[in-house]
Amino acid sequence: MKHSATKEVSADQTPSQENKMRIMPIPKLLLSMSLPMMISMLVQALYNIVDSIFVARINENALTAVSLAFPVQNLMIAIAAGTGVGINALLSRNLGEKSFKEADLAAKNGIFLAIVSYVIMAAIGAFGSYFFYAFQTQDKEILNYGIQYMTIVTVMSFGLFLQVIMERLLQATGNSFYSMISQAAGAIINIILDPIMIFGLCGFPRLGVAGAAIATVTGQIAASFLGIYLNITKNSELNLSMKGFRPDRRVIGTIYKVGIPSIIMQSISSVMTFGMNKILLTFSSTAAAVFGIYFKLQSFVFMPVFGLNNGIIPIIAYNYGARKKKRILSTIKLSIFTAVSIMLVGLAIFQLIPGQLLELFDASEHMIEIGIPALRAISLSFIFAGYAIVCSSVFQALGNGVYSLVVSVARQILIILPAAYAFSRLFGLDAVWWSIPLAEIVSVILSTILFIRIKRMKIDTL
Repeated sequence: MKHSATKEVSADQTPSQENKMRIMPIPKLLLSMSLPMMISMLVQALYNIVDSIFVARINENALTAVSLAFPVQNLMIAIAAGTGVGINALLSRNLGEKSFKEADLAAKNGIFLAIVSYVIMAAIGAFGSYFFYAFQTQDKEILNYGIQYMTIVTVMSFGLFLQVIMERLLQATGNSFYSMISQAAGAIINIILDPIMIFGLCGFPRLGVAGAAIATVTGQIAASFLGIYLNITKNSELNLSMKGFRPDRRVIGTIYKVGIPSIIMQSISSVMTFGMNKILLTFSSTAAAVFGIYFKLQSFVFMPVFGLNNGIIPIIAYNYGARKKKRILSTIKLSIFTAVSIMLVGLAIFQLIPGQLLELFDASEHMIEIGIPALRAISLSFIFAGYAIVCSSVFQALGNGVYSLVVSVARQILIILPAAYAFSRLFGLDAVWWSIPLAEIVSVILSTILFIRIKRMKIDTL
């Protein structure tokens, strides 16, 4: 695909996308950039929950097996999304500075990195699935279910990596609506295929947990193909032709300067989840299943905030490149207000109807007994999480991804796991859940300190 004529215009004939980022009122701009992603991520959260609801109908061990796979799935998403954050920040900054050739290089190197990441994760899944599950449990049924599920979702993960990168390219150039279409299409395909492949409907064989995995990767592959098509046909800001492409160390280094801290930050969640599962399995597999259910349910609260953040990053990065201080500050203030409001709604739901939420997953009496205090305790962290998440996106947009990493390490490694282990030994299972609100308080304090620092160093100097 060739560049549109917008790349040849003079300084006083700026592209429409530039005008949007530079002059559109912030509330309207943030809405236009974030709402499509918030909707698509809500659909994504819906398919995550539906996936587990159907798997729970097999039996509780199947639900536990899928829940134990979360750290690996989260690691893949962390690598793809973290790389995407680096691409997004660099590409948006290049467009703000009218460096169109540099923007193309960022996009092409991003596609290359997605392919390399897939090859690595496919190898890990093919050769490491048994060892991953055997280290956590000796239950033969959980082990069998888990190996099937993890092998499929890793070996066929090329759709996931390409999907995320294609969506980030659309977001960075202001085409969030098309990004929403791509992600929503993949999620809807997954939702439709889940019961068909799990239970053997419409002439398909009954595949059980393997069917859930196949439905997941099919949705991802479909979304990646749609994302490629939309970038080629609708994204006039970029030339994605890979003819004659050579990896550029400078561009890759710049992408990973922001991307690696983001990858590590999100990967730490995998380490935390793996550690928590080990702690919870000392009580029962049901306790680990409850933690897995929490992650599925909380995605309905967090995904809209992450969608908001996907809109924040290109707006702040663009206006930082364009030296628009007031627009940066207005974006931050409005984003914090919106994120905190979403989180408070989520808190109310978790506090008022935890039992009904658990019953969605065919919960046993024992699971409900464990799960109600768990959901109520953990959801108190929502009070603080929205603010900290927005601060993390500000750090990434301004090229200081290390700040986000510092907060994430403190929250998930230095606080949650040690506190959860200590609470489990001293006070029992019900106390383990309180490690998460405790960690969120620490992240708010750290985020505030680092935000004041980056504001003084970068924003106030514009």
